[in-house]
Amino acid sequence: MRNTLLTEAYLAGFSELGLGASEIHSRVRDAVANTSYEGRSLSRPGFLDHASISQLICDLDQLYSTLTGLPDQLFGGDLSAFARAVGASAAQAEVILRARGDAPSRMGRADFYLTESGFQLMEVNWGAALGGLDGAILNRAMLEHPYVAAFVREHGLGYVDPLAELVHTLLTECHVTPGDRPTVALTDWPSSFAHLEPQLRTSAAILTPFGMDVYPCHLGQLRYADGGVWLGQRRVDVVYRLFLMEDLLTDAGPALIQPVLRAAERGEVAIFSPMDSDLYGSKGALALLSDEENRRLWPPAALAALDRILPWTRMVRPGPVTVAGTTVDLAGYALAEQQELILKPTMMHGGQGIAAGWLTEPAEWRARLEAAMDQPYVLQRRIHAVPEKFPTDTGTEEWTLSWGAFMVSRGYGGMWLRGSRDPDATVNMMSGATATCCFTELPATGLPGRS
Repeated sequence: MRNTLLTEAYLAGFSELGLGASEIHSRVRDAVANTSYEGRSLSRPGFLDHASISQLICDLDQLYSTLTGLPDQLFGGDLSAFARAVGASAAQAEVILRARGDAPSRMGRADFYLTESGFQLMEVNWGAALGGLDGAILNRAMLEHPYVAAFVREHGLGYVDPLAELVHTLLTECHVTPGDRPTVALTDWPSSFAHLEPQLRTSAAILTPFGMDVYPCHLGQLRYADGGVWLGQRRVDVVYRLFLMEDLLTDAGPALIQPVLRAAERGEVAIFSPMDSDLYGSKGALALLSDEENRRLWPPAALAALDRILPWTRMVRPGPVTVAGTTVDLAGYALAEQQELILKPTMMHGGQGIAAGWLTEPAEWRARLEAAMDQPYVLQRRIHAVPEKFPTDTGTEEWTLSWGAFMVSRGYGGMWLRGSRDPDATVNMMSGATATCCFTELPATGLPGRS
């Protein structure tokens, strides 16, 4: 793969010049403070060749079309039935039907492992509450190092800025009149806002030059009066939603969320992204795409994309399921194939509630399966990622990467990578992962935001 050739060329040049990881870290440390990188980064960017990024862009488009087509294809357009099928509670399903956009939001991030055969999808995070949207900060910081800048220039590499694409998607989906400067409330949940406020203030400052006035807050700080939504004395045009569907299940959830939904229904404010976005990020939706009985629904191009990127995924239900065309009992299969399966809740985030079969004792695995049966959980086949080499001060070390590809209104919206030294771990920031940026071989034209 040319990805490997690019990485090998980078590492060889880095070593020949006698450079070390600490030099990169010292260069970028200040840039990544109070960002999605949580003040740290890996010691080099990731690289993707033209063929890999081009194929991924096509597959992302098919993934969006098939996921957002599920309510019509399987449920006759009944979004509430789709919500229940992918693991939403009755209360969540009721909220989903309110304050929806004209079409499912294009704002999302698909997380992949890169295997010997190509990208394999772990999950899709849908909506605006995404980590890594400020990822191009590190692209720019890395380019301040002479070696990185020379390598990127020599190999014709570039990147798409997720923040620029985020803003374009927000303005498009919230129907902001061109030339207007909307007031945007970057709205978190009260409990998480307490520790995320410094990062959100950094995000607000980064977004403001893109033509918006952005103010961080939590839902409890919004007030509703005089036909509008207000943050202090500022009338809010867009509530940028960082709170999640799962927050609705907390004791304070309905009282905090219902007022902003009612305001959106009255046309007093736009919500980015609407609550129904979370449905398409449910791992239960991936189970519907993976089910062989549903293959008849999709055209050949969509099936080819799903076959490339989607591992076997099923809702945890008693009875028969298909595995590579063969019918097996799900519980028996899950016990027999424990080392190659992972158990995930359908609508939780950040690795919460998962059980990796290869890291779980058999007795606990059996108990977790029994508890998950007929609950909002999926089983997914394990993905074996190929580790990548990263510089240290004395040589190299291997990291397993999660490749986060953003989906936006103009298609592909950039990349955010996270890595772990533990090849058996699930890679996310909440479990201690370290992130980096990505440079790709992109055409000179035809993609947004190329830098």
